[in-house]
Amino acid sequence: MEIKSGLLYSKDHEWVRVEGEKAYVGITDYAQHALGEIVYVELPSVGDELNAGDVFSVIESVKAASDSYLPVAGKVLEVNEALSDSPQLVNEDPYGSWIVLVEITDKAGLDDLMNEQEYKEFCDKEA
Repeated sequence: MEIKSGLLYSKDHEWVRVEGEKAYVGITDYAQHALGEIVYVELPSVGDELNAGDVFSVIESVKAASDSYLPVAGKVLEVNEALSDSPQLVNEDPYGSWIVLVEITDKAGLDDLMNEQEYKEFCDKEA
């Protein structure tokens, strides 16, 4: 299982890469392994305003469908359209295949996320 440094992680296995007032969000390597072969990624609409904990995507695999929860409140600025035609990109490169880019509307929510080491310990406990 790969865990990248420089990212923040949620207990729901999403990652966040903060760039100023914006954040890229995707699912972790742990999550994509648990899901198996991903066959569909439902993307939110640009302009959606979501709170931390809101469902921002549904990811379907050959095993099941799983909700993805936005780790930080924000307004959707962009979605990764490449996932519409090639959802397997999440399996191939979960940290390069972001799902959504949001403008962060409540930075305090970032304090609830884990760093690389904390996330590794969290995953070790779940395993």
